[in-house]
Amino acid sequence: MDIPENKKIVLFDGVCNFCNASVRFIIKRDKKDKFRFASLQSDLGQKLTRERGIDTSEIDSIILIDPGNAYYIKSTAALEICKDLSGLYPALRLFLVLPEGFRNLIYDFVARHRYQWFGKSETCPMPSEEEQSKFLDT
Repeated sequence: MDIPENKKIVLFDGVCNFCNASVRFIIKRDKKDKFRFASLQSDLGQKLTRERGIDTSEIDSIILIDPGNAYYIKSTAALEICKDLSGLYPALRLFLVLPEGFRNLIYDFVARHRYQWFGKSETCPMPSEEEQSKFLDT
């Protein structure tokens, strides 16, 4: 699979209902078409994390890969994504001034309870016809 060089790649937990809803949230607000998506469980997701030395047993919710080799995890990934969304969401980058450890405490709390609160699917949901071009592993 060719990975687009000029797109940011969001790796997400494909069986997490909250994560899937978050991907659809991003797609709806990605007016500049900056993002592409792949599940962490996919061959491509595993390849990209392995290439960057990311242990998916430790980071299992969201990873943002910038064009090139830069990547962001957890709360930093979420805030970096917000920078490119339409509406008021770019203002959330102000939270980047908070210590990453503090931000990740909150992020990890939500991530630890995401299946309990939002549920889990047996498989990754299929994107709609309009969304298919945004996914790299369909």
